[in-house]
Amino acid sequence: MPVSLLVLGAGNRGLAYARHAHALGARILGVADPRPERLEAFRQAFHVEHAFRDWREALEKPQLAQAAVVALPDRLHKEAAVALMEKGYHLLLEKPIAPTWQEVWEVAEAKARTGRMVAVAHVLRYTPYAQALKRLLREGAIGEPVSVQHLEPVGHWHYAHSFVRGNWRKEAESSPFLLAKSVHDLDWLLFVLPGSVRRVASFGGLYHFRPEGKPKGAADRCLLCPEAVERACPFSARRIYLEAYQRGERGWPLDVVAYPVTWENLNRALAEGSYGECVYLGQNDVADHQVVALEYEDGKTASLHVEGLSQMRFRETRIFGTEGELFGDGRYLRVYHFVRGEGVMDLETEREGSIRTGHGGGDLGLTRAFLEAVARGDEGLLEPFAEAVLAHRLTFLAEEARREGRVVEVESPRP
Repeated sequence: MPVSLLVLGAGNRGLAYARHAHALGARILGVADPRPERLEAFRQAFHVEHAFRDWREALEKPQLAQAAVVALPDRLHKEAAVALMEKGYHLLLEKPIAPTWQEVWEVAEAKARTGRMVAVAHVLRYTPYAQALKRLLREGAIGEPVSVQHLEPVGHWHYAHSFVRGNWRKEAESSPFLLAKSVHDLDWLLFVLPGSVRRVASFGGLYHFRPEGKPKGAADRCLLCPEAVERACPFSARRIYLEAYQRGERGWPLDVVAYPVTWENLNRALAEGSYGECVYLGQNDVADHQVVALEYEDGKTASLHVEGLSQMRFRETRIFGTEGELFGDGRYLRVYHFVRGEGVMDLETEREGSIRTGHGGGDLGLTRAFLEAVARGDEGLLEPFAEAVLAHRLTFLAEEARREGRVVEVESPRP
């Protein structure tokens, strides 16, 4: 019997999981989204019987499906997740679990209380690349891993799109940069280097996207900017959106700016909405770069660099072990053994690994694992929920360390 789904949030992430689930044979029975154009397009695409403008309306009905996808704004995750689990739904929960540690803990308590399965969308773990890397480590390709360096190159235009002009530009309205973008990078560190973390340090902040960085003569909107200034700006909305449309692109990020994606709708959005604003207006307050350092109980170490000012590409990881080192960039895995020398594995995956390519197969892998877990009633097919919770805990501690300028000890996980 195919797994049945209720999807809360018909935006980019909800639509991506729905497409994969539908292709894998799941039945999508309900959808909720406050935007009528999104709701109708989703309903028609999957022939959905139940459509709601408010996700809470779906909870007022008898249980509509076996499982639910939660792809709502971050601040709604806790309320929706707890209510859904208590109603009887298993969850595919978009990260972050919730924007505060108190709320994350409440979700964890609800899961323990109800016994529901929860797959947190830490999609990096579900890629073929991740599985190949983990297999090499289990086989002892570099001996015992001792230290990890991990880079998340967000991409200069992606950062401007999501964290200067987009939904995550104000921490009070969403969540800190580290939580919104890179909680699954801290989860990735736990994936490649398991163990108990003893201390956390972090540095970074908002360096570049400030009013004082605005070029001389620049207008407040890219469409009104003098051509000489606009063409020299790496963050030009004309280049990021309109030129992408002219190249034939119609998906993310264009479908976030305007929906349906048409030339007229894009131009209207850039003329009137936040995605057409100059990135130097000071409308954002989240960090544009951050470093996190972890020290484990046994003396091992790991570090994370999250860089908004970067070329957009797949994440890069270097792992140093007692017998060699390993480098991975989403497609290639390079192992240098101190005795046997170098070997290279080409996984022939997408090199970018972004949302545009389904996170290197992670979106599909997560959806497939979740549907199989629900169908079989076997949570063991999912990555451990407890590790996702720990990754969130470390993210909040890293923010505490960054804001207070100190090294934070990892103590009891309770709020």
